[in-house]
Amino acid sequence: MFKIGCHLSSSKGFLAMGKQAKGIGANTFQCFTRNPRGSAVKALDLDDISAYIEFAESNGLQPLLAHAPYTMNPCSAKDETREFALIVMKDDLSRLAHIPGSMYNLHPGGHGGQGTEVGIEMIANALNQVLVPNQTTTVLLETMVGRGSEIGGNFAELQSIIEKVSLNEHLGVCLDTCHVHAAGYDIVDDLDAVLEEFDQVVGLSRLKAIHLNDSMNDLGSGKDRHEKIGKGHIGIEAIARIINHPQLRDLSFYLETPNEIDGYQQEIALLSKRRT
Repeated sequence: MFKIGCHLSSSKGFLAMGKQAKGIGANTFQCFTRNPRGSAVKALDLDDISAYIEFAESNGLQPLLAHAPYTMNPCSAKDETREFALIVMKDDLSRLAHIPGSMYNLHPGGHGGQGTEVGIEMIANALNQVLVPNQTTTVLLETMVGRGSEIGGNFAELQSIIEKVSLNEHLGVCLDTCHVHAAGYDIVDDLDAVLEEFDQVVGLSRLKAIHLNDSMNDLGSGKDRHEKIGKGHIGIEAIARIINHPQLRDLSFYLETPNEIDGYQQEIALLSKRRT
């Protein structure tokens, strides 16, 4: 089954998001765990979660991908920022424990001039403090552009984090098509080589989800500018090859394109037609 969804606002709760996803032809979705630019979070509503789980199971609406806030930086040079990241991760994972089989996506962070190796150690240390043996949520490290002090702009940095985490069976990777394109991975003309490199460095078994976005900029631009599907430098033909690739087609795809709900509905319909 082609698992395709988009990013939805969590302001009305999980059941409302599930119904909205189904209404636009999606069979999965992503949402922020809390205010993406801050720390505010809604009170945990177990009745809403229970109703959502029943609705999701009845409608094949899985898996949920929860996205950590952008303000979370577990390798910041500031002690208080790293502490905030720990608090948020622990709280988010405790909430997601009520939705078995969910995934939790996070940006690895920026080392702020401390150096990549120090940043990687800090990220791994944070994950070692929040992961527990019996958790059902898979934590995903997102592929990043790698600009400035940002960690995750190449596959080797993600693998370095993973191998330093004791309970790394709970870790995976979310590949963002715009990000890897901007980082210099040629997914347009040499997708097989990119996937072969990922497999050799990280292992394709770690790849759990795809953020499916076009790019406003050229290959290797170093710029994180998402574009609507088929309107950017990746293009609809390359995106069609991604969703149909034998090593990717069974993953869940999440749109983060600059769209409102009707735009997402159109993109989901377009991509469903290009699925073979």
